[in-house]
Amino acid sequence: MPLSPTEIANRMTGALEHAGGRAEAILPSPMVQNHAAFLSRHPDGRLDCLWFGGSLEGKADICIWRSTLFPGADRWSAAQQISDDAERSEQNPVQVLAPDGRVLILHTAQPKGGRQDECSVRMRTEGSPPQDLPLPPGSFVRAPVHVRPDGAWLLPLFHCVQTPGAQWTGRHDVASVAISADAGATWRRVEVPASTGCVHMSIVDLGAPDRQHLAAFFRRRQADFVHRTESRDGGESWSVPEPTDVPNNNSSIAAIRLADGRLALACNPVNASMSPDRRASLYDELGQDARPQAAGGCTPIWGVPRGPLSLCLSSDGGRSFPTRLLVEDSPGTCLTNDSLDGRNLELSYPSLSQAPDGSLDLAYTLYRRAIRHVRLPLSALPKDAP
Repeated sequence: MPLSPTEIANRMTGALEHAGGRAEAILPSPMVQNHAAFLSRHPDGRLDCLWFGGSLEGKADICIWRSTLFPGADRWSAAQQISDDAERSEQNPVQVLAPDGRVLILHTAQPKGGRQDECSVRMRTEGSPPQDLPLPPGSFVRAPVHVRPDGAWLLPLFHCVQTPGAQWTGRHDVASVAISADAGATWRRVEVPASTGCVHMSIVDLGAPDRQHLAAFFRRRQADFVHRTESRDGGESWSVPEPTDVPNNNSSIAAIRLADGRLALACNPVNASMSPDRRASLYDELGQDARPQAAGGCTPIWGVPRGPLSLCLSSDGGRSFPTRLLVEDSPGTCLTNDSLDGRNLELSYPSLSQAPDGSLDLAYTLYRRAIRHVRLPLSALPKDAP
């Protein structure tokens, strides 16, 4: 039986609960909507979780929050507000633990409303004002920064491309990688070819001796399948994305390389062919944009259920994911972004981090009301399917 918004609110204490070999917590937050978790593990064992919270995605009261689970602690810390722009919706936090000791936080900042094509990417350090990165309008982040052996940073991007006189619908979204050789001071971009509809790029090192062989995985606006691209030169060029065997519902994914060499992909393995549920756009509740919708490009599909949440495992570099573990089940209904009426049942936007002892931490959206954390012991990760 799904938890009601009130039941979730009563359990938003951050306390770890142990059952069946796993630990779970619902993170504390004073906001009624909490979404887009991002996990970041410090060398001393601290685990940060960042997300965006407010009243409703796209409104100007949406800002970045962070909570921490300290080593040996039995609960997450109280939520700390990181950003507060009264004119922009601040979303999709990404934390970078720089080699020089700085803790950098990147996030998106878009004008209130659904104007994603006017978004900027901001970078901030503790105690310093944010700076907009020199990226095209409409640039978005979501996945972790990948650091190459030469020290260069690879920041996965997707671009909500502007169509003059028309409103953003997702039709022309494309992917690229921003590369910085000077710890975030300057950036240059490398485009992913033929990537229309491919967003939320998540880069994974495939374990080659020179660490130049990379793969990356995409959510798809077309709500068909998770797509995969490769680079054999450390991210300086990428292949045309191709579908994997994992369905995708036009919702976020997370991919990492495990200590045993397998790739782990957290997602909702559901696509548009598996459900008739549809909604007009991502921002139905924010009112109508007077501009006409953009034409051309791909045909985005919104409203496909965001549930169940599964962990998919691959032993062939992410070409296929035959081994799958159910993390949490739900109808995944996401025809509204409202967090308080009880209709939203999505389990979405996962983030992954593996601890030195092999246990796996996941954080994800629980019904748009809260962020859930789940810790799976190494023994819970299934062996490869025969």
